[in-house]
Amino acid sequence: MAVETKFVVVRKGEEKMTFANKKEADAYDKMLDMADAFTDWLLQSELEIDESLAENIALRLAEQKETVQYILRTSKLPEEETAKEPVAQTDEPAVTEAAIEDAAQGSHEETAAAPAPKKGFVE
Repeated sequence: MAVETKFVVVRKGEEKMTFANKKEADAYDKMLDMADAFTDWLLQSELEIDESLAENIALRLAEQKETVQYILRTSKLPEEETAKEPVAQTDEPAVTEAAIEDAAQGSHEETAAAPAPKKGFVE
């Protein structure tokens, strides 16, 4: 009999993603915390924006944290070459943006590695 340890990220009583290790689960949870903060900030702004759009924009900003920081620091988009370079080489599959958006919207669960921190602009 095999014993497997899984780390599940739960938001508002709903399972969002399952991970093989705690570090990846914590990184994903932290990204969701950042997305929540961005959502609140966008909804409090003077922009007339619905909650769904605010959540989608916030999740994108949180996923692209390094790119956002680069733009804020330099007032420029990252170079294309930098955007295509992976941050770290791993044997584990990366989570796609679609899977993250699906997980954030609660449409289904997935077991995957946490999204690797991204440097540069990714379309």
